[in-house]
Amino acid sequence: MSSSRSFDRVLVINFGGQYTHLIARRVRELSVYSEIVNYAEASQQLVEELRPRAVILSGGPSSIYAENAPKVGSWVLELGIPVLGICYGHQLIASMIGGRVERGLGEYGKTEIEIVERDPIFNGWNSREFVWMSHGDYVAELPKDRAVVLARSVETGYIAAFKLIDRPAYGVQFHPEVVHTPKGKRLLENFVIGIAKAQQNWVLGSVIDMIVEGLRKTIPPGEKVLCAVSGGVDSTTTALLLKKAVGNGLVTVFVNHGLLREGEAEAVLDMLKSLGLNPIYIDASGKFLEALRGVRDCEEKRRIIGELFAKIFKDIAESDKSIKWLAQGTTYPDVIESGFATGADRIKSHHNVAGLPQWLGLKVVEPLKYLYKDEVRRIAVALGVPEDWAYRHPFPGPGLAVRIIGEVTEEKLRIARRASRIVEEELAKAGLYRSVWQAFATVGDDKWVGVKGDKRAVGYVVTVRIVESEDGMTADWSKIPHDVLEKIASRITREIPEVTLVTYAITSKPPSTIEPC
Repeated sequence: MSSSRSFDRVLVINFGGQYTHLIARRVRELSVYSEIVNYAEASQQLVEELRPRAVILSGGPSSIYAENAPKVGSWVLELGIPVLGICYGHQLIASMIGGRVERGLGEYGKTEIEIVERDPIFNGWNSREFVWMSHGDYVAELPKDRAVVLARSVETGYIAAFKLIDRPAYGVQFHPEVVHTPKGKRLLENFVIGIAKAQQNWVLGSVIDMIVEGLRKTIPPGEKVLCAVSGGVDSTTTALLLKKAVGNGLVTVFVNHGLLREGEAEAVLDMLKSLGLNPIYIDASGKFLEALRGVRDCEEKRRIIGELFAKIFKDIAESDKSIKWLAQGTTYPDVIESGFATGADRIKSHHNVAGLPQWLGLKVVEPLKYLYKDEVRRIAVALGVPEDWAYRHPFPGPGLAVRIIGEVTEEKLRIARRASRIVEEELAKAGLYRSVWQAFATVGDDKWVGVKGDKRAVGYVVTVRIVESEDGMTADWSKIPHDVLEKIASRITREIPEVTLVTYAITSKPPSTIEPC
């Protein structure tokens, strides 16, 4: 992210660790901008151009001795700025200075460590603390003329932390970024603020100003931007930022693809108008449902929906030749999940980053591309979005099409729409809506024999999915009180005649995804 506005930044070099995004988030929670760069792209020239206050080397699944193990050169220790290696990064620094890394017993989960040498990075820590470990290899030995051991695991004696003698470069075998390391955030604060002296200037007002300034520099005067708004926090925030940047150069459109939640179209239009966004309204529900007829594959559904959106956008752009740009509400997790980062697998396509064809012919602008959902929500509220809307649960761009397993039919749409509304209503009644990340119901083709009105009935199986998450990259199923689940199940089977069984999904992400497809 570049701007003439000066932000101190911390660069996180990613070696494929499952917690890499958590590192970046924790740094941002300290009001310091953080940016993730894949190890394959992290050249000395790039890092010097970015001029970070500090570099953090992430964890990763590899052994440093494995063939084609991800690495960066020892130049990272010669930059003259603080460096922190976490888990795999800890082992990588050790190997750079001539240390010995070996396969060990492995440490997984809650582990007690003892601080054997005091250092500012452990300010606020007791002599013994519990941390979260997840590693097989370990640093067996360090050259005594290069590094000093700061902490060891109590049970195994393995080196848990060290510091280079002649520079502010550290390694920690544990994961300070996870909540299971109770004082992990304090360690990161000690490193980022205390040792690296990063300025805490990544604050809401400055972020908004920087984004608006960047948009004005990107979009030439006289060129208009088309922004599709769905009522979701991402697209709404994108539109409001563009309105501040280009004023009347913004053209908004709300496409009703017939796959929205119950009562969504009317509510969205009212909300957008209250914010001064008066979108072109296009009811294309018939066109979308016809295109999806007979289609069962998830990725094919996403492709079809993305292509139809693109055709609508192209028609609008052709009617106004000054439209040169298409704005997207892409956030950081969207980019990663769609496989657009080096080394990332495509988990599923997002129509706003992976499903738009090249023939559309519009340049893309993505104001939120480097932001996490919680940051977007705070910006939305600051821009005037009602808090209830800003904190609504995420809703996929392809809508209910990806909450219906198999072919999208009018009957299954009606079931998914009504069942999801019931889930949301009961969570709201119980005061739980804001405490979970996402809650909805899905339906497929499976049937279950039931009894309704003393008669045999064969109906659909509805699965309720409720998860807790920080950014959608990982998620855990929510332990909703049984009485709330009972009310949800009772209402669904009572109010939707076609349903005879309600199940609750208790698989986390990973191995599952949040949405069924």
